[in-house]
Amino acid sequence: MAPILDTTKDIILFDGVCNFCNGFINYIITHDQANRFSFAPLDSETAVQLGKVHQVNFIKLNSIIVVRNNEFLSQSNAVAYILKNLNAWWAPLINVGYLVPGFIRNRLYKAFADNRYALFGRTDSCMLPTEHIRSKFLI
Repeated sequence: MAPILDTTKDIILFDGVCNFCNGFINYIITHDQANRFSFAPLDSETAVQLGKVHQVNFIKLNSIIVVRNNEFLSQSNAVAYILKNLNAWWAPLINVGYLVPGFIRNRLYKAFADNRYALFGRTDSCMLPTEHIRSKFLI
């Protein structure tokens, strides 16, 4: 397999043309003081290779994905995991969110995800990372 699959970092797969998603990725990069995460668009070769490993088409999930070790998280579980692992004073408060049953959290996530383009718009192509953060991106 390609060396991209051997990373020790958690990989976040995201919708590269979604304005909200790009803003969220920029927020993560700013607050990822431990350099825990790498990033790849859902339509990248990295996502395709990881999809083969996990036997799933990540694009069809219509979700942000976190691939860590031999598993992946999607929807509200992925968002909660990301936020919990950022260097922010409020990160431990994310545990309170787990008190809400997963099916309710995911229903809210899906409602937002299905309307993200209408709410925030989209671009014609994926964002281009600056030289400063390019090493965090897998293509």
